[in-house]
Amino acid sequence: MPLHVEVKDYVAVVTLDNPPVNAFDSEWPLAETFDALGERDDVRVAVITGAGTRAFCAGADVKRAAAAAQPGPGSQATGSRRARETFNSLVDCEVPVIGAINGPALGAGLAIAASCDYLIASERAVFGLPEIDVGLLGGARHFMRLFGQQITRRANFTGLRIDAHEAHRLGAVVRVVPADQLLEAALEDARLIAAKMPRGVKMAKAALNVIEQLDLKNGYRFEQTQTAILVRTEDAIEAKRAFAEKRPPVFTGR
Repeated sequence: MPLHVEVKDYVAVVTLDNPPVNAFDSEWPLAETFDALGERDDVRVAVITGAGTRAFCAGADVKRAAAAAQPGPGSQATGSRRARETFNSLVDCEVPVIGAINGPALGAGLAIAASCDYLIASERAVFGLPEIDVGLLGGARHFMRLFGQQITRRANFTGLRIDAHEAHRLGAVVRVVPADQLLEAALEDARLIAAKMPRGVKMAKAALNVIEQLDLKNGYRFEQTQTAILVRTEDAIEAKRAFAEKRPPVFTGR
């Protein structure tokens, strides 16, 4: 199984495990996995990382694709749709998804990383679009979610990669840590999120997904409509009471 899921203390850790470099396959049940995690009462945040030390996900298995028989009618379109659904499932997952990028995130691996809510990277992480070197295109729009237009165009045209520290300087990752501290660093953030009101965090993520496509006026207006809904929930009332009483809140998800 190329995916492993472990849940503890409201945090789900999803590990890509397809040795040696966690090469991507559109048949992976990533979409089903993240759809399910978003609906579980025992999950409030997810972390996605790669197994081993060689890569987070080095993209599609080009050698396998080159050796495969000529695809039949419709097969490329079907595979492309599955890939889109895979990446979209991280964006659409009801709970926040933190990417713990333990090594190269290339091609499809870059798209998975860019579909997370934010990234914490190992010093071994690199980001790139090698498609131009193997007769492919794709991933540039995902790359643009992390980097500016000029950086994206250069990476797309040249295949050059961006290391973790440069990615941090450019704002694409929030932290860079030694490789042996990566998962714990991601879990520290995950625990902070898991301690917040579950419905509020879900609504915050849904709102962020919407306002990313809106201008300032309409984006803020939408947030205000969501706030008006949230303030009437039991958890929002409990949050205010706990703050006033200087005690930890007890959230129920209602």
